[in-house]
Amino acid sequence: MAKMRNARRQEEETNFIEKTVAINRVAKVVKGGRRFNFTAIIVSGDGQGRVGVGHGKANEVPEAIRKGTEKARAHQVEVPIVDGTVPHYVIGEFGAAKVVLRPASPGTGVIASATVRSILDAAGYHNVLTKVLGTSNPHNVVRAVMDALERLESPEQYAVRTGRNVADVLPHYNVGAAVWGTGH
Repeated sequence: MAKMRNARRQEEETNFIEKTVAINRVAKVVKGGRRFNFTAIIVSGDGQGRVGVGHGKANEVPEAIRKGTEKARAHQVEVPIVDGTVPHYVIGEFGAAKVVLRPASPGTGVIASATVRSILDAAGYHNVLTKVLGTSNPHNVVRAVMDALERLESPEQYAVRTGRNVADVLPHYNVGAAVWGTGH
């Protein structure tokens, strides 16, 4: 029975893409010297439109990573993917960090910093242009990217929001056409 549970747990773990964005050592000075704690920012996604970020803190690095992974899995959000890229241009903000996400044509790849790339890869994007403005602090950048991803809406969501039929929206919808100047 225990072997079956372990096999199931490993099977669940293989479905998720998990990446460590940052590990930080924090020192607290006490009477006998210094005490060290560790924090970890973890990204977890299924590579098909679900992604989450978790922040774990513990006395040891592996424990901080485990806690961050659990939080990342528990707080996943659904993001739209259209032709392997983001549906439209968007800016996400958190604190002093701003992150710009632009649709890219097929074959471009993910042009991003390591922090932004880990989130986009875990979400399942293959072609995206990004730029981080302001601070490069990984805590703020991660939250700004998640803000940008939460602001995205698919053509179907756009049609519902504007009260039109999806059939009316899709013929005029071309990913990145306005950005690249190929559309009208």
